[in-house]
Amino acid sequence: MLTVLLPPVSVLGRSIPSAAVVAYGTAVGVCIDFDHVLIARFKTGRWDAVRFCLSNPRAAVTDQSAIFEPGDVGVLSRLLSHVVIGGVVVPVTAAVSIPLAIVTGVVLYAHLLADLVWDIHLLEAHADAAVSTDDLVRMLR
Repeated sequence: MLTVLLPPVSVLGRSIPSAAVVAYGTAVGVCIDFDHVLIARFKTGRWDAVRFCLSNPRAAVTDQSAIFEPGDVGVLSRLLSHVVIGGVVVPVTAAVSIPLAIVTGVVLYAHLLADLVWDIHLLEAHADAAVSTDDLVRMLR
């Protein structure tokens, strides 16, 4: 849909086919979640998530809850990381191609919005699963 609304996307003077732009947008929407592994590494001090993903690559795409323990990533840390990534990637992409930066920004915005809606939907379940206020804060932070 977005590729229909935008002018043709070109990078460094070369026109990019719509299918490649769609593939790019899909990759951006998926690859932004690699930050979860870095957040988990920062919070736990271990690379367990990477080891798990390398030994179970299907889980990385189909079931992220199998990769991380509760609190390894945290809702707010993940959302903050996504906002920071978008705030860096979109302007850098704009230096190469404005239409591609628009695609990037729209994809990252949609991803962030979907994450936020999902997190609000799960908030009550997080509260019910927490054994204490500290446990809930750990899951959210």
